Amino acid sequence: MTAGKRFFSQPLTETTWFNAIWFQTTWFCAVLGRESLLPLTAALIALHLVLVPDRGKEFRQLAAVGAVGIGVDAFLSVSGVFVFPNGELIPLWLCGLWLAFATTFTRSLSFLGNKPLLAVLAGAIVVPFNYGIGARLGAVEFGYSLPVSFGTMAAVWAILLPSLYFAVSYINTTGKTEASDA
Repeated sequence: MTAGKRFFSQPLTETTWFNAIWFQTTWFCAVLGRESLLPLTAALIALHLVLVPDRGKEFRQLAAVGAVGIGVDAFLSVSGVFVFPNGELIPLWLCGLWLAFATTFTRSLSFLGNKPLLAVLAGAIVVPFNYGIGARLGAVEFGYSLPVSFGTMAAVWAILLPSLYFAVSYINTTGKTEASDA
């Protein structure tokens, strides 16, 4: 097999490197552009959905992860941890970001799926750090002191991130079983 064939042996959307670049681009559009770049964020998500080989599986994964993530962020907003401009419960750009993040579980961040302790640590450290960057960029404010806000996010995400990997694994396993039964 030549190097070129090996490089393109899977659809572009399924490659780790492409998903990482695509997600970071979507993250920047959503967090930096917020409402002004919401059409571009939506277009990037739509493009992903057009290009993925198994749209049904992808919709299930995005719906599940997106619903849980949006629900958790809405809860953190209601509880005062997050304060969004204009008193929004959760802005649309953040909903789009959740859908984009859902694509990483089986691609650029898939390595965390079989390392639950690493997923716990990443959830407790990396995710609050990302929200901190969002706060520095004006996308969100914290309603409590930084230690309380980060501590709350660390506790939530230490449980949430490995749980989402478990859910995605279940969705993908169930989808394969149902497809083979049909």
